[in-house]
Amino acid sequence: MIDHVEHALPDYRILPPDVAARMEQIKKRDYVLEIDRVTKVFTQKRNRTVALDSIEFGVHRRELVCVVGPSGCGKSTLIRILAGLEDATEGRILMDGKPVRGPGSDRGMVFQKYTLFPWLDVCRNVMFGIEMGGVDRLEAQRQAMQWLQMIGLEQFATAYPHQLSGGMQQRVAIARALAASPRVLLMDESFSALDAQTRTKMQNYLMEIWRKIDITIVFITHDLDEAIYLADRILVLKPHPGQVEEVIEVPLSRPRRAEQMTSAEFLATKAHLEGLIRSFGASDDMDEDEVTIDLPLLTLVTDQVE
Repeated sequence: MIDHVEHALPDYRILPPDVAARMEQIKKRDYVLEIDRVTKVFTQKRNRTVALDSIEFGVHRRELVCVVGPSGCGKSTLIRILAGLEDATEGRILMDGKPVRGPGSDRGMVFQKYTLFPWLDVCRNVMFGIEMGGVDRLEAQRQAMQWLQMIGLEQFATAYPHQLSGGMQQRVAIARALAASPRVLLMDESFSALDAQTRTKMQNYLMEIWRKIDITIVFITHDLDEAIYLADRILVLKPHPGQVEEVIEVPLSRPRRAEQMTSAEFLATKAHLEGLIRSFGASDDMDEDEVTIDLPLLTLVTDQVE
């Protein structure tokens, strides 16, 4: 008989030397984006819901931060406040030390749903943000084609959004957001509508673009694998009200590779995150793993499946 020995996962908080050195370099950089004691309260008639409670966090220049948490933790509310699409009830958002007052060209946004203008072709979609910045059409077209070359879609410049796959549409959406030269790219579950294979490709596209240009990324996701694979740090929010539970420094070297997703460091980080999410409880007070449904017997069952 072979003895099966369970090997304990490493401590997710212990960073390999190269990762620790890189994290120290990141921390020496200035904050580009600061969340300063932000609280958001929604009031409807006599009902008062605290969506976010005293959130405090800073994002360093050229950092990639993912935000995770269960439903009801305020992830999407937070990113709308960062984008200037909603106001905080209390606290403030700072960009390069200056208060954010509404949307601005210093922040680009890529949404979960496809948001390309259907009446414009791919090139004109990317040109839109550039022209809004006052650039003339010929120069905007030149810059747009450069972005399309970067994302590998220059041959689709004259195609319309409905002629593209979901992954291609999101690549164009990223190019459109970045073409306006923002300091920070905000992404609200931008890959969640994609199939698994396309999603992995998009994650790699994003990291390759991030590596090539001076951009800071805040990425909202409910996918723990995605958060660990992409992020330098992960901001974990707990629900009701949304508060910071923990900030995790991801113990993976860069550049990221698919094989890292089976490493002990990756699995240890994921196990810890899963434990945190479970500890918060399901948002509807029901554990999905324990759901049982009473169904009528429709056929004669002769073999048991479990």
